[in-house]
Amino acid sequence: MPRMNGGEALSRSLYNNGVRVVFGLPGAGQYEAIDGIYRQEGMRYITTRNEQAISYIADGYARVSGKPGVGLAVEGPGFFNTTAGLATAFAQSSPVLLITGDHHGVHEPGRSRHDSLNDYGAFSKWAARAESPGEIPSLVREAFRQLNTPRKRPVILEVGPDIFRADEEVDLLEAESITAAAGDAAQLSHAAELLAQAEKPLIWVGVGASDGAPLVRKIAEHLGSPVVSSRSGKGILPARHPLSMGMFEARFRPLKDRVDECDVILAVGTATDMSARLGGQTVIRIDDDPDEINQDGSHTHGILGDAALSLEILYGYLAGLSAPRPNVTEDIQAINAHRFGPAEQLQPQGAFMDAIHAAIPDDGIFVGGMNQMGYYGRNYYHSQSPRGYQTSSHHGTLGSVFPVGIGLKIGRPDRAVVVVSGDGGILYNLQELATAVQYGINVVTIVFNDNAYGNVWRAQMEEFGGRVIGTELHNPDFVKLAEAYGARGVLAEDASQLEAAVGEAVAADAPTLIEVPVGPWDRRY
Repeated sequence: MPRMNGGEALSRSLYNNGVRVVFGLPGAGQYEAIDGIYRQEGMRYITTRNEQAISYIADGYARVSGKPGVGLAVEGPGFFNTTAGLATAFAQSSPVLLITGDHHGVHEPGRSRHDSLNDYGAFSKWAARAESPGEIPSLVREAFRQLNTPRKRPVILEVGPDIFRADEEVDLLEAESITAAAGDAAQLSHAAELLAQAEKPLIWVGVGASDGAPLVRKIAEHLGSPVVSSRSGKGILPARHPLSMGMFEARFRPLKDRVDECDVILAVGTATDMSARLGGQTVIRIDDDPDEINQDGSHTHGILGDAALSLEILYGYLAGLSAPRPNVTEDIQAINAHRFGPAEQLQPQGAFMDAIHAAIPDDGIFVGGMNQMGYYGRNYYHSQSPRGYQTSSHHGTLGSVFPVGIGLKIGRPDRAVVVVSGDGGILYNLQELATAVQYGINVVTIVFNDNAYGNVWRAQMEEFGGRVIGTELHNPDFVKLAEAYGARGVLAEDASQLEAAVGEAVAADAPTLIEVPVGPWDRRY
């Protein structure tokens, strides 16, 4: 067995498990780990300017790359600074490996250091600590087993400074081969019978159905079934497809009524609790997470298995049971025409959203932040591709979308990435524009600037008698600030200028920040 320190054992183990990029911020206690990455041929290290961005960027990378995102943060404040991003990744079911030092918990008398691993439960699926360099390969392999098996969520590995420095013989291990499995054939056959017999079937997809997008389309067209999605499932069936009804929004009554009319619902890769939204329908749920399959009241028939593999088998059974139905879409088109028509649009949000649509390619990725245009995109951004609509998760993590967007662009450099932020949220992590410039990460960021924490300001005006405090902001000139970082800075004062600016930015060879000055505007979430 070769002799090496813990830093080299880590870098070589990560490489053996398919890692080619690590996100981090160098610090004491990890010098050997960073040196190990330097010496590992074929591996990149991307430095952030704030530890918070490590986990956000790793999350974005994991969402679209098909690989776990890996971060390296020093212990103590460095680690704690990553936890907002870890919690966001946990909510988003993103496979993120965060490697850090030890001694994070408050070690009370009589409490062992291993007890502190339990403190990570709020934002990780699994956590472990290496007690010697020789343990690192097996722990890294177990971390990747956890990352690549349901439910995919962050994991944490502690490696202390003394372990990185220690030198001993290390048995390096190859990656474990993990194969996804389809659902039970008999259950899928029964599901096909229920769908074939349904008078008004419906398909409901979440982000877990993304890899099965072609099968979702085939099944929908075979059944003549409308498709609705969760927020993160937008684009699994392209928005312009005649069977697409977009994101389910119960407050839009015609859509809710149309969904209520369905008798059998095929729910794939979504955590949506059907029992809370529906009544009386037969619900077939396909998911690779046992917790989703086992939850009470959320479905009639639960099928545990990989979505894409299960849908392929299901489609085969369906095709053998029944002929394709005519795709009668007049009612769907009427609902969509009403919901997305001019009368339902707020302005200037509608015009700005049309401009963004016109400038982003069909396979582009829209990243909606916690601002009015981000909220507006929930209903009115029409995604045409799987994983083409990204958010800050159900946590609503203010300030996350810019670094998440950087990670998305690193994970899929072939796809345009357009981040939509407010002026309040963008300043949480705008320092990462330096990271984007340094590494040539050509993400496009639109900042809608109302010089306020606009949502809270509006509440103070409307609900608290205009007693405004803490919500009016002094902002920099965002265009000049972007240029100071070495990025492209552009001012767009109306929708036509925004469309031109986004189109140019998508084609540019440098990161771009576009400032759009706005005033108070009406809201619709």
